[in-house]
Amino acid sequence: MTHSHPRRPRAPERRKGYPGRGAGIASARRRAKRLLRDTICVQDTMTSDPSATKKRSRRRRSRGRRGGGGRGEGGAPDSPAPPEDAAFKAPPRRPRPAPSADIFELEVDFKGLGLGQPLLDALAKLEFTHPTKVQAKLIPLALTGRDILGQSKTGTGKTAAFCLPVLQMVRENEAFSALILVPTRELAIQVAHEMRELSRFTYHHSLPVYGGQRIRIQAEKLRKQPQIVIGTPGRVMDMHSRGLLPYDTVRVAILDEVDRMLDIGFRDDIRRILGVMKQPHQTIFVSATISEEIERLARQFMTDPERLDITTSRSLTVDQVNQKHFIVEPWDKNHLLLHLLTHEAPALTLVFCRMKQTCDALTSYLKRKGIDAHALHADLHQGKRNQVMNKLRQGQLSVLVASDLASRGLDVDDITHVINYDLPEDPDIYVHRIGRTARTGRDGIAWAFVTPDQGELLTAIEMLTNVEIPRAEYPDFKPGPKPVEVVQREQRAAERETEIRAKYSRDLKPPPAEAVVNEQKFPGGIVPVAVPAKRLRGKVPRRR
Repeated sequence: MTHSHPRRPRAPERRKGYPGRGAGIASARRRAKRLLRDTICVQDTMTSDPSATKKRSRRRRSRGRRGGGGRGEGGAPDSPAPPEDAAFKAPPRRPRPAPSADIFELEVDFKGLGLGQPLLDALAKLEFTHPTKVQAKLIPLALTGRDILGQSKTGTGKTAAFCLPVLQMVRENEAFSALILVPTRELAIQVAHEMRELSRFTYHHSLPVYGGQRIRIQAEKLRKQPQIVIGTPGRVMDMHSRGLLPYDTVRVAILDEVDRMLDIGFRDDIRRILGVMKQPHQTIFVSATISEEIERLARQFMTDPERLDITTSRSLTVDQVNQKHFIVEPWDKNHLLLHLLTHEAPALTLVFCRMKQTCDALTSYLKRKGIDAHALHADLHQGKRNQVMNKLRQGQLSVLVASDLASRGLDVDDITHVINYDLPEDPDIYVHRIGRTARTGRDGIAWAFVTPDQGELLTAIEMLTNVEIPRAEYPDFKPGPKPVEVVQREQRAAERETEIRAKYSRDLKPPPAEAVVNEQKFPGGIVPVAVPAKRLRGKVPRRR
């Protein structure tokens, strides 16, 4: 006889992807957060604009529809960048200083350079009355179609010098007619803004293309076929490989900061871009510093170029920059910088460092001392870099600690002081650094911190700029004591050097003066009491 036992109910089968207990707790937490957020939204709706909740929910829905992209030129991951118009916030217009004969051509106006009426109206709107010397020479020559290799001091209007001929020559129905290559993202945004300001009364469309912004956003704008493209080499090649940016339609190719573009880092990229342009096109290369090697490399991409050198009196810096240097030990740089910022009280200061880690450490030090300082270098994502640049242009910060990322093309009129916290290894970089102040006729101050072992580097900078940089001192600044680790490091180095000299030296030690001379060892001879004046020092003459 068999007894039937009641069967235990079977557990429901777990379907694929069925969350476990931990996932259930996590989902409950998410539901609680959504409930709390909805409650706050309801409270906000009762006390504020009724359309705020709709805008907030619309932003939440749009987050999931944003496209993806790769990494840009800086190695930093892409960030959801704002539209191109929001990436550059121009400051309110301030009155320009009276034109100076050192920078401007006072006997020439823009109408005599061959520009059309829409461009003249835009220049009048921007309160440009007289062209600078580089603009007066480069614009008419560029309108003839000649290849140009131009050199001019920093802050003399080189950007407008090549933007105006492009807007004059490029027709409104010709897509991808002009390609402007720049070394940094910030410079691409700035040149694009300058191009939009000058083309406000024309139908030209310019587009900045750079890393750090999502590729889908830039791809959609490239499909609209703009006439002018401003970009960094890495993203330009990326868009070309995707079939969105053709090279065979380019009529004008421009390299801004050509000495940096033809450097080791960008040289291969420039060859890949300009080397495939087999159609007839015009090339314009400009920079503040062009060495003989850079000129030789540049001529490989040009056809019988015209060399323009607008550096008067063989000086690469404008006369409005008051340059001085401070002799300081490496461990006293922070204290000297804090002393200058608190005693001089500059309006807007730009501090340059060699390394990105130094930028972050110095920014943290200044913030601890109560100074509103911000860092800018290539490791920051593009959204943060745009935010810092907009604050700088709006005058909402007082001190910007930056790497050489900001030494090229940064055009902010209100920068009063430039401090070289670390002297650059390349003297050309010094010229571009101090060129961030004294823009278009304004006055500026440039200070350099020089350590005792950097005298040769300072001399090389003075020889390049053809300017003597006087020494400045602050009697009320008291240098700090030498750190213990520095003293210990110097002692170890001295002991090591003494050991090496004693081990490998060929010099004979003289006998001690107090030694007793035994004349029996040298009967009838001369007792040696010193090292001979002339010795072979290990060299034995050989027969020939």
